[in-house]
Amino acid sequence: MNEQEFAELAAGHSLGSLSVQDEQRYEAALAAHPEWAPIVADDADTAALLAEGVPAVAPPPSLRDALLARIAVTPQEPADTAPAAAPPAPADPPSALADGGDQEPAPQPSAAAPARRPRRLLFALAACLVLVVGLGAGAAVVIPQLLRPAAVVALDRIENAPDAAQKTVSLPSGGHATAHWSASIGTAVLVSDGLEPLDSARTYELWFVRGDTPVSAGVFAAEPGTTTAQLRGSMHAGDAIAVTIEPAGGSPTGTPTTQPIIVIPTS
Repeated sequence: MNEQEFAELAAGHSLGSLSVQDEQRYEAALAAHPEWAPIVADDADTAALLAEGVPAVAPPPSLRDALLARIAVTPQEPADTAPAAAPPAPADPPSALADGGDQEPAPQPSAAAPARRPRRLLFALAACLVLVVGLGAGAAVVIPQLLRPAAVVALDRIENAPDAAQKTVSLPSGGHATAHWSASIGTAVLVSDGLEPLDSARTYELWFVRGDTPVSAGVFAAEPGTTTAQLRGSMHAGDAIAVTIEPAGGSPTGTPTTQPIIVIPTS
């Protein structure tokens, strides 16, 4: 068993959805590979987060029925495959019968190989069914929250912070960019409208400008319309927020190679 197969079993174990056979395989693999224990811990934390604070509400029948219908039409391998019956041995050729010679017994086909594990898609659908049935209608609220982009989550945290602040500047293209930050949580997010997309050879790079020293805060790509990008790393009080255009992957020198197109002071 490789680590990916174990990760699938660990996810099913955290949801309580494994068969007896798979549960035994999971326990044996964990005993043989104690270095995989962090996978188990992560899955357990995720399951606990999903269940935390969710009231016991029966899911709408339509959700359960839709998932069961989808599972029913998903191609999968049978759970148990019986050995194939051996075909009848061919009759001895006439010459052998005539000579009275002994014939070697015909080779028998080997037993069928064990069935492969169900497809990953089926496992994912089954896990979804367990979540919906176990969490009820609350899952419709919790799961979308977990799937939100990190930059959007960070922006919400900033806006809810007691020292949330923001500043807007105009872009050469005619749009505008707004920096949102909170010194208490050390997080900053840049929201831009009208930032022009770049070709594949270039990227936008974010910077904290700390005094006279630029500190890279990650790269991002502009999206049509509004782009939300979180600055990587911790913001310090008084940092300015800047954006430059760099080669794909970011500045090769660790410092800006072009003049910034956006500079937003935060003090």
